Amino acid sequence: MNRVVTVISLFTIASLFVLIGCGPSQEEALSAVKENASTVFHEEPLQSNEQFDNFSIYIPDGYNVVDESKSNLILESGNQTYILFYNALESTTSQLNYQAAESNGNNELLEAFETEERFGYVRVTGLDKDYELQVGIGGVKITTQTTLSNMAEDVKEMMQMANSMAYSDQTE
Repeated sequence: MNRVVTVISLFTIASLFVLIGCGPSQEEALSAVKENASTVFHEEPLQSNEQFDNFSIYIPDGYNVVDESKSNLILESGNQTYILFYNALESTTSQLNYQAAESNGNNELLEAFETEERFGYVRVTGLDKDYELQVGIGGVKITTQTTLSNMAEDVKEMMQMANSMAYSDQTE
């Protein structure tokens, strides 16, 4: 019986080492973030599924709006919080948020994407334990804290939201 317990214990320890070693390296994660952000940026925006006073936006399944103010949405998905900031006075080609991220100078990754109609970016900054991930298109930016293993998927959903932002006509 002791031999079975020992074998099971060794197998469990070996499995943990394999699982720990299977996470992406920082270089691999940042490369995936850059690629995913660029891909989603260049895709057609997803259809908005949420309407607010001054804009509509696509919000992925599993995300909940927990607070709304004049220029922010606070979203949660599981135990992760996302802060969406929007400035309707900035055009979709505005580089203001990118320039602010660039002036920070503390970036693991800062990559810009541009078309004739839009300017976007992704930024990753190292924190004590996790990373701060930020995406932006024009006057929209979304920020969250994430891990190396989650950031490639997070950036897709965040860029989908930023890409889908549509301001309502405010001329009434």
